[in-house]
Amino acid sequence: MADKEDPKKRGKGKGKSKDVCGYPLSIFFIVVNEFCERFSYYGMRAVLVLYFKYFLQWDEDLATSIYHTFVALCYLTPILGAIVADSWLGKFKTIVYLSIVYTIGQVAMAVSAVHDITDSNRDGTPDNMTFHVALSMVGLFLIALGTGGIKPCVAAFGGDQFSEHQDKQRRTFFSVFYLCINGGSLLSTIITPILRGQECGIYSQQKCYSLAFGVPAALMVVALVVFIVGSGMYYKAEPEGNIMLDVCKCIGFAINNRYRHRSNQYPRRQHWMDWAEEKYDKLLIAQIKMVLKVLFLYIPLPMFWTLFDQKGSRWTLQATTMNGYFGKLVIQPDQMQIFNPILILTLVPIMDSVIYPLIKKCGFNFTPLKRMTVGMFLAAMAFVCAALVQVEIDKTLPVFPSASQSQLKLLNMGSSAVTVNLPGNESLTLNAAQASDKYFTFETEQIIVSVGSPGMTQAIFLKRKSRQTLLIPSVISNEWLLTQDLTCKPGQGNNEIRFVNGMNMPVNVTTSAVDLGLIEPFYYSTYSTIKNGETKFSLLSGSQSCEYIKDFGFGGSYTFFIPSTFVFGPDCQDSITVVEDIEPNSVHMALQIPQYFFITAGEVMFSVTGLEFSYSQAPSNMKAVLQAGWLFTVAIGNFIVLIVAEIAKLPNKWAEYVLFASLLVLVCIIFSTMAYFYTYIDPSEIEDQFSKKVDEDEDDKDKREKAEIKMVRRDSAESYDDSYKQSNM
Repeated sequence: MADKEDPKKRGKGKGKSKDVCGYPLSIFFIVVNEFCERFSYYGMRAVLVLYFKYFLQWDEDLATSIYHTFVALCYLTPILGAIVADSWLGKFKTIVYLSIVYTIGQVAMAVSAVHDITDSNRDGTPDNMTFHVALSMVGLFLIALGTGGIKPCVAAFGGDQFSEHQDKQRRTFFSVFYLCINGGSLLSTIITPILRGQECGIYSQQKCYSLAFGVPAALMVVALVVFIVGSGMYYKAEPEGNIMLDVCKCIGFAINNRYRHRSNQYPRRQHWMDWAEEKYDKLLIAQIKMVLKVLFLYIPLPMFWTLFDQKGSRWTLQATTMNGYFGKLVIQPDQMQIFNPILILTLVPIMDSVIYPLIKKCGFNFTPLKRMTVGMFLAAMAFVCAALVQVEIDKTLPVFPSASQSQLKLLNMGSSAVTVNLPGNESLTLNAAQASDKYFTFETEQIIVSVGSPGMTQAIFLKRKSRQTLLIPSVISNEWLLTQDLTCKPGQGNNEIRFVNGMNMPVNVTTSAVDLGLIEPFYYSTYSTIKNGETKFSLLSGSQSCEYIKDFGFGGSYTFFIPSTFVFGPDCQDSITVVEDIEPNSVHMALQIPQYFFITAGEVMFSVTGLEFSYSQAPSNMKAVLQAGWLFTVAIGNFIVLIVAEIAKLPNKWAEYVLFASLLVLVCIIFSTMAYFYTYIDPSEIEDQFSKKVDEDEDDKDKREKAEIKMVRRDSAESYDDSYKQSNM
């Protein structure tokens, strides 16, 4: 009977928390801790794939691979955290120790993003990238260990703070707890991309990834401090052993025992777990059978997570090639992820209070497994939408030269039109201070170019796999210059610009953020990075000046030509020629909203329903085992991304999206078939049957023992009478 008493009433592990409005004051510290921790995790994760690509200079495939490896580790380590908490340290110490590890990892990530540490020549690019890569990998490993390790502990530790008579308050706590998770996710996904978009640095200004990682690190410090401050108020249950270890030992014994008795001379048993009956209780074996039945249904589930978690990698990279203007509001590529928590908070109540009741009224038995099947199908549709969006993006992307090709554009720096003849092309007339509309592609390194009439001919040597612009001077007999142009689209939604000076005097060009320097006559500046939005350029030459304003979009490359007829003054705005070398992003980010809607609707029907189904089909003492199994499917799903992307090696991204959608549809069919043959059970009834059987066995045992006692007494009496008779005789 003592085991059924409230442990807090017995004083074991009791804290000094007071009740406020019926709730233990200690849960305030736990709720704040969870909000800060989730802000820290999701904030760091929101900008992670962009950090890989643009700071560490990795290609998209490597950035995606490392991102999903990290996410997979975050869902593998909860198993370790649960074992440590339940078998060794207890929940409180596990949360504290692993939060310290977590905080160190976040600080390491923030430090790894400070480019000035190894930027000895102060050009804005780290000189020792190995240092930054190594430190960031150490940081990510510590974060995965920390966030995964405390994941199974915090919610359960909060539930421990309530007494038996506070069931209503406990349910409210869990609602607030999960609201904090979504709230922290939503706010961090909005804020950290804004911080990343800022420019910071000691010697040179670059995208501020250190701040984007530093704020989550600071929030993790706050989470740790707040949690420790409430230490004296917590009820800290002692570790009582881990059911997962017991399950693993029982399964291991059954397999080993079956292997040792594999000969035909041993009779077969109804279920392979029955081979554990020699050592383990039949109730435990029956509970494991129920768990294994659900885990068998988990086999196809990782494919859903393979698609779902790509919203933080492939979809974010896709958004970098899109236009983020929503009226006056500018959305960063990594901010598109905010639609997921927003839609979750919207769709969950709609599904529960509107959609499911309507389906039920229509007479359709929409079972949990059917909901999960529909959720998987919706996730596949999300990737079909992503493929369609990618097709639209590909239409706007420039065609860069292959390894055997070269591309050339022409710019007439003179004040009169000229005729240009290029090999394999028709004669082209270039007006004064104008450039050709496109790049011309050539398969040879040397071409003969004829300019003017009568023409002047020169041999031009082109670099393979490069783009160049031929600057045709106003005096044809002067030197012809070749510029090196960009052969990739500007990253992070930025723009690359340069100025060409066609005047016979030097010009200094500056902006508030960039100084292009002094441009000599008939020469050009190097490329400079300009953010989206309106930028004001100041052109200075001696005492003369001009203000030129240009509104930039996302991801474009421009050459600004100052013609020989340029006149300084207030009306100089229209005198500069703008050459669009690479078209800015024109496909709007709003086109990603349908794919976010489908993936989130799929998540609500798949994930929320899946957890509900798993808990309803699991024994009361093994829900943690199924939670670990569920998290394990998430980890496997992220590993599948690496495998499929590595094996497929598809040149087109839209084809990769279609491949993932097709695989999920195939898995969806397999899962629906498995679900069709699944029989729903009530674990409590099965456990009650075993309890009754045990009670009946005990009653039978008592009856047998009583009968044996009577027989013994009777035998004793008879032997006494016999001995008495014999002695008398």
